[in-house]
Amino acid sequence: MSDSKFTTPVAQESLHSELSERSPVPNLRDKILAIRNSLRPGQQQMADWGSGPLAISAVPGAGKSTGMAAAAAIAIARQYERYAQSRPSSRRHLVVVTFTRSAAANIKAKIRKFLRDDLSLPQTGFFVYTLHGLALNIASRHSNLSGLQLENVTLITPTQSHRFIRTAVEQWIANNPGIYLRLLEGHQFDGEETERLRRQSVLRTEVLPELANTVIHEAKSSGISPEKLREWSKQTTDEYTILSVAAGLYEQYQNLMRSRDFIDYDDMILAALRVLENDSARRIEQNQVFAVFEDEAQDSSPLQTQLLEILARDGEAGGDNSSLLTLNSALNLVRVGDPNQAINSTFTPADPIYFRQFCEECDRIERLATMDQAGRSSRIIIEAANFALKWINNQSLAKTNNGRQIPDNRQVPFRFQTIRPVETGDPQKNANPAPVGRGLELYTPRDIHHTVELLSQRVVELFGEDPTQNSAAILVRENRQGRWLGEALAPVCKEHKITLYDVGERDRRSHVPQEILALLQFCDRPHSPDYLKAALEALVQRQLIPTQDLNALASLPEEFLYPGPLAAPQAETVQKAARLCRNLLRARLELPLYQLISFLALTLNYDQAELATADKLAERVNQQIAGNSSMGGMLSALSEIVSSERFEPVETEDSEERYTRRGQLTIITMHKAKGLDWDYVFLPFLHENLIPGRFWVPPQSQFLGDFTLSEVARAQIRAALHGESTIPDVTQAWEQAKHLKISEEYRLLYVAMTRAKRLVWMSAAQKAPFTWSKPENLQEQAPCPVFPALKRQFPECVANLAVMAK
Repeated sequence: MSDSKFTTPVAQESLHSELSERSPVPNLRDKILAIRNSLRPGQQQMADWGSGPLAISAVPGAGKSTGMAAAAAIAIARQYERYAQSRPSSRRHLVVVTFTRSAAANIKAKIRKFLRDDLSLPQTGFFVYTLHGLALNIASRHSNLSGLQLENVTLITPTQSHRFIRTAVEQWIANNPGIYLRLLEGHQFDGEETERLRRQSVLRTEVLPELANTVIHEAKSSGISPEKLREWSKQTTDEYTILSVAAGLYEQYQNLMRSRDFIDYDDMILAALRVLENDSARRIEQNQVFAVFEDEAQDSSPLQTQLLEILARDGEAGGDNSSLLTLNSALNLVRVGDPNQAINSTFTPADPIYFRQFCEECDRIERLATMDQAGRSSRIIIEAANFALKWINNQSLAKTNNGRQIPDNRQVPFRFQTIRPVETGDPQKNANPAPVGRGLELYTPRDIHHTVELLSQRVVELFGEDPTQNSAAILVRENRQGRWLGEALAPVCKEHKITLYDVGERDRRSHVPQEILALLQFCDRPHSPDYLKAALEALVQRQLIPTQDLNALASLPEEFLYPGPLAAPQAETVQKAARLCRNLLRARLELPLYQLISFLALTLNYDQAELATADKLAERVNQQIAGNSSMGGMLSALSEIVSSERFEPVETEDSEERYTRRGQLTIITMHKAKGLDWDYVFLPFLHENLIPGRFWVPPQSQFLGDFTLSEVARAQIRAALHGESTIPDVTQAWEQAKHLKISEEYRLLYVAMTRAKRLVWMSAAQKAPFTWSKPENLQEQAPCPVFPALKRQFPECVANLAVMAK
């Protein structure tokens, strides 16, 4: 919608009359107007907010965090003015909520700067939280209502491999032998013992833990109980009763958590909501807040949205706090986000549909503003991103509507929103900078080795004589691509004095405790199929043994480790894995306990930083078990470290600064790059098998059918949450899951393209690996479908490799 359609309760001219002439801060109204007038139109609409709901849909690079910080500072100033003559204790404060701790620190610093430097006000009157930090704050203030006694509980992040989920799976199997047997049989089963053991391993260590992990996140974040899942299951007809199985796993997990006084992040939100169900506590919390500003709103889940809407409602105005959205002046909620940058919904409970709905509701009452001007990127990059968005949406509509181009935002990957360059005189320095070369370069190398050659040449050219003047990043879809690229580019970067920073390599150090624990558990119980498989997975991840069918090896541990004279000859890959595992068991017998962690770190071929992390881990574990020096004590201490996530490398600088330094070539995943930008961005390996990717069923679990239980359950739960008339059957749910996956992958590419300021370099090699766990196995790979479309639309940006070769 156009800016002229937007109406505000406090427009520019009313700012003068609203502020008292007898301001305790001289010329405060002029200072507010100076901030307001320094903003772009979309940012000004946020700054003009006075009360009520407001949705801001912002394009990449539009300056939404700066706009939100300015709007927050102005709102605090107006609140300060309003209560200047009363006691400070009577003033309400502004709550600002964002997605990550780093984003919270960033926006807090910006608000303080506006208050201090531009408004000459105290740096108070507001709080900045992550969503879970806000929930924990509310729950801890009313522990009698929330049920959270923080001194008695332990916070965990459940994952598929977490011991609580594994234990829940084992308990569910023991309690439901009939349903488990039905899963074991799959589509067909001839009763062969080896195959039965293999299927058991797949179900117990992969399929059921993945189903439990997915459903626990989806259901808890939406306030859905196991009983509700069972009720929904009755509306489905699938042969495995997937939602019923999921409900049982969820229930077992909840029982385990309660019995051990553990909580997860969703429990924090639920605890805060329990507090706000109490009339007295709700009024207390609401009366401390005059408004809530939410950043990255496209990443909210239903419960998080509900929490913010209750808190943002004016307690003195009354109203129904349980309704999802009552659009009136009593709801003082500003939500800022970009549905087109929603890239977390296929592996977290976040779902952009809720922010889209909020935007639609606000649009109906003229409370939607669009921040569509962006100064980050060169015009050619903006044109390419806009073209990709439109092309992908048109392709999606053509498939879903039989060619009828119906502009329905819920059917397409992107909201219909175009990035516009900023206007002349924009306050941003070097807005829409001049491109380097054409600003967009499209390559089709022979293979991935040719890709590295071309990329290296361009990096050396761009960094030139003085590398410290530029920043650059290579964005990859998978960490394994980043590791391979890091090794390939290291010699060139060293020769030309370009710092190469592989973010994935740094992040992998945080997995040191988990890898060490996996190997120690195997050393303690080598006969356990689960522990053997976990150890083998760690060895494969470290590339110490070849990728192979680990379920087949783990199903018969003794036969794998110590094959008898009558056993079938083992393949060379199996022999290598068995030898390494036997070496680990020998070390367990021969080495003293306190040396085991250091030995395992050397076995895992850790680099210097990882070895230092392992030494730190060993020191801490040995201190903890000083009075109980046993393998059991060591495993218990390590399990606690892994599950509580308290063992993290100490960071000495802000992650944004670390990733975007000048003179540095950063290798980082597309997901992790969100919110960052560089002068030059390289996007290699743009192949269809990764973007948008194929929704495929792992070969080891294909006995269940041509779908995965976890994704079917996710799609069925979301269909019920979205109010669809019927819950889709397995086939329909699998198709819906595919659509969600494809949409998100395309949004991820859009995010990656819009990280670039002056040049985006894109390539799709003719030959690439089918899987990056085996980068040496090259085969013909189709490019990401939008890549040929970009080549047709921007023919002048297509690199002529024949000429370059000469």
